[in-house]
Amino acid sequence: MKFEPPLQSGRLIRRYKRFLADIETDDGQQFTIHCPNTGSMKNCGEPGSRIWFSDSGNPKRKYRHTWELVETRKGITACVNTGQANKLVEEAITAGTIPALRGYGQLRREVKYGDSSRIDLLLSDDNKTDCYIEVKSVTLEEAEGHGFFPDAVSTRGQKHLLELLKMKQAGCRAVLLFCVQHTGISQVSPADHIDPAYGKLLREVFSAGVEVIAWQSELSAQGMELSRELPVKLQP
Repeated sequence: MKFEPPLQSGRLIRRYKRFLADIETDDGQQFTIHCPNTGSMKNCGEPGSRIWFSDSGNPKRKYRHTWELVETRKGITACVNTGQANKLVEEAITAGTIPALRGYGQLRREVKYGDSSRIDLLLSDDNKTDCYIEVKSVTLEEAEGHGFFPDAVSTRGQKHLLELLKMKQAGCRAVLLFCVQHTGISQVSPADHIDPAYGKLLREVFSAGVEVIAWQSELSAQGMELSRELPVKLQP
């Protein structure tokens, strides 16, 4: 995935109202940009951090610029735009990068299923059972190299786990894919210290056959791509 046009850079002044951020560009301009992240952005949103943002080129948008990347306190790059995770995973599946998800003839996005939900990606093929994939963006690093999800209590995330379990019980494949958008993370675990209910439920659905995998993104101001599988550590 290439950033077109190229990202611009600046410094974060503050993030507020969840979806807004005030920044100062490298040439001294100050304005408000869109922050496409519903989580806490813990360790990824400190004032003064170096950031990179995209420009939609649309003057009719109230906030035409979007926050994409941040350099953390440790000098590590993370992608705060959670909407990029689905695009990265779709691109990787199409390219055959993820061995566990190869061999399907059709990929669809945002297909209705379960209890008024939409699955991020649905893979289907005449010779395989349908594969339902829920994608979660991981940016929280706390212990050295150890990533955690979620970064805030997520009842919505718990609902998605239950929906995946129903698909597994119906005879389909069900996959939770952690898209690690943080170059300093080398393994992923449920964030029991933030949302213990999510961690408990994740272990239960995994034991019932829901697949859990993690893939890391390579990130730069030029573009992003999924590059390698990471271990998922479920034991507390």
